[in-house]
Amino acid sequence: MQIQYNLSLKPYNTFGINVIAKLFAAFNSVQQLIELLENNTDTTLIIGGGSNILFTKNFDGLVLKNELKGIELICEDDEHYYIKVAAGEVWHQFVLYCIHNNYNGIENLSLIPGNVGASPMQNIGAYGVEIKDTFYELEALHIQEKTIVKFNNSDCAFGYRESIFKGKFKNQFIILNVTFKLHKKNIFNHSYGAIQQELDKMKVTALSAKAISDAVISIRSTKLPNPAIIGNAGSFFKNPVIAKTQYHKLLQQFPKLPGYNDKDDTIKIPAAWLIEFCGWKGFRKNDVGCHTNQALVLVNYGNATGLEIYNLSQDIINDVYNKFSILLQREVNII
Repeated sequence: MQIQYNLSLKPYNTFGINVIAKLFAAFNSVQQLIELLENNTDTTLIIGGGSNILFTKNFDGLVLKNELKGIELICEDDEHYYIKVAAGEVWHQFVLYCIHNNYNGIENLSLIPGNVGASPMQNIGAYGVEIKDTFYELEALHIQEKTIVKFNNSDCAFGYRESIFKGKFKNQFIILNVTFKLHKKNIFNHSYGAIQQELDKMKVTALSAKAISDAVISIRSTKLPNPAIIGNAGSFFKNPVIAKTQYHKLLQQFPKLPGYNDKDDTIKIPAAWLIEFCGWKGFRKNDVGCHTNQALVLVNYGNATGLEIYNLSQDIINDVYNKFSILLQREVNII
């Protein structure tokens, strides 16, 4: 629990941005966390795996790294297992743990970087599955009152890559643990994207959570750069949702513009297609770039600054808006 001063955050963010934290400490118990908060009045930032953060400047405050650990089967019924997992556990390792124990429902979310605590905050999702589909409840510490509050599924106000912790309660709570409601039966989602194609390529005849996970890992490994090799935070932009009327109007000018039904009157557009159409895929200037295999991923090839990456994202946003009148939103948190 020792506080370190003027520490580089380069090892603690997957973009590998070299910024300085005025104060830094890790905590592995709720009591340690409360003591750190009580003894410091500086602005506080909580980090886990550092996989959804872009630092654009030094942090003039206290950075706390969540290292809470533990996975527990707390109860079960005829159809579900209820698994309580500490916020500091690595997300992908938790997914593999669930697959090994036949807890079904999150295998499509394999290889997503980051820790468990960020999963409900971002309502992470991939290949037709989102956290809200299996989320049961969480416990979070109110930063000011130092009280632990429970949130159920509806309390979290989940949306597309959104939750109440990114909106109304932003910077007010620290997530301590998350409980998932996972299936006993084999309820698989393998129709989204290229999963079935990958399963066919792998010559899978007996569908299982592990097979789907292996397929997702293979797809993601091909498309997405490893942060340990090239600094990145995964998908930098959200897929925009537009009115059907706007979509059909755009089709007249861009007949190949893909779109998927979101709700009765809205269409979700792949942000990667928009970015690639505008010519940004594979773009590189010095150590900043847009990845060659996935236009959604902005990368640090070595010594890029967070501000350079942010400026590139703004250039992409402006370009897409000028061509399509669609305003992209960043998925990554800007600090």
